[in-house]
Amino acid sequence: MQTVEIETNRLNSASVSISDTSDTGYNHELAEELGADDYGMRQYVMAFLKTGPNPSTDSTEAMKLQRTHLDNIRRMAEAGDLLLAGPFMDDGEVRGIYVFDVRTVEEARKLTETDPAIRAGALEMELHPWYGSAALMK
Repeated sequence: MQTVEIETNRLNSASVSISDTSDTGYNHELAEELGADDYGMRQYVMAFLKTGPNPSTDSTEAMKLQRTHLDNIRRMAEAGDLLLAGPFMDDGEVRGIYVFDVRTVEEARKLTETDPAIRAGALEMELHPWYGSAALMK
C-alpha cells in the first residue's frame, strides 16, 4: 500500500492512504472513463470572472448583455466544455467562476473569448490551471 502524508499547519497533521488494491473501492473503469490519475484527480481550468473595465451603465443594455452571457454559458455547458459556473453572492470585484473541462489555459481563453460580456469589457477572466476530483465530471 502506498501512503501519502499530508502535513497541515493547522491543529494537527493528517494522512491519506491511497492503495492499489481493489478493497479500497477505487473504480479503475470509471477513473479511465473520466480521465482520472491514480489519485482520482485530473486537470481543469478555473476562471474567475471579474468586473471588467467597461461595465454597462444602461440597465436595458446590461440586461441584454446578461442574457447573452447566460446563453453563452448554456452553450458551453451543452458542448461539454463548461462543468460548473455561477456567481458569487457578495458584491466584490470577483463576480463568479467557471470550471472548464479543458487541459490548457489557452483552450479556456478561446472559450472565454466567445462570451459577449467579455467582448464588451463588462467582465474579464482570470484563468488558472486547477487540479481537482475527476468525479466533478459526474
